[in-house]
Amino acid sequence: MRILVVTAMRTEHDRLAPVLGDATLIASGIGPVAAAVATANALAIGSFDLVLNLGICGAFTGAVAEDIVVGSASIAADLGSESADGFLSLDDLGHGPTILNPDTELISTAAAGLRDAGVPVVISPILTLTTCTGTAQTTALLRERWPDAHGEAMEGFGVASAAQAAGVPWLEVRSISNLVGPRNREAWRVSAALDLLVKGAPALLTAVSRDR
Repeated sequence: MRILVVTAMRTEHDRLAPVLGDATLIASGIGPVAAAVATANALAIGSFDLVLNLGICGAFTGAVAEDIVVGSASIAADLGSESADGFLSLDDLGHGPTILNPDTELISTAAAGLRDAGVPVVISPILTLTTCTGTAQTTALLRERWPDAHGEAMEGFGVASAAQAAGVPWLEVRSISNLVGPRNREAWRVSAALDLLVKGAPALLTAVSRDR
């Protein structure tokens, strides 16, 4: 099975590279635009059966560096318009979609594979934002707007958009490095979160390869 793995940061790329076997791995750069462009370019020059967006994320609740979030949806959480009545999403404006959903069986298979590797899993939507949340006010607004979302990152919707346009199944999977809220970079546990992702990645790839 031909799998394209997309990370944002070179740090994520370099930590995952030794455990991904024959999968093709690229580091797209930060944000949904860079992620969409890099994914689309890779899909244009290569043939793939699955796209995985792997990396770290913030989470509104959960265990930092102890849980992995398997995305049940990738949501363009801040793409839209302000109005006197509040935020209007692309769907509200009639220019959707705002939410992209991966295959449900793929979600279940990925989660089962990770759990078999001893990794705790949360299945939940993951928000894609162009600005990383760093205040209590923005955190509260996002929680009100997207109450079911557990994770926050900056690339998932871009990767999903490119994969979906190319007709290739996709999934976003992330390890929690920090809690969303007032910015406190010193409290982030990036290395430990990547350790957890590295631990689960081989079982994840084995599970989704067997399922396709």
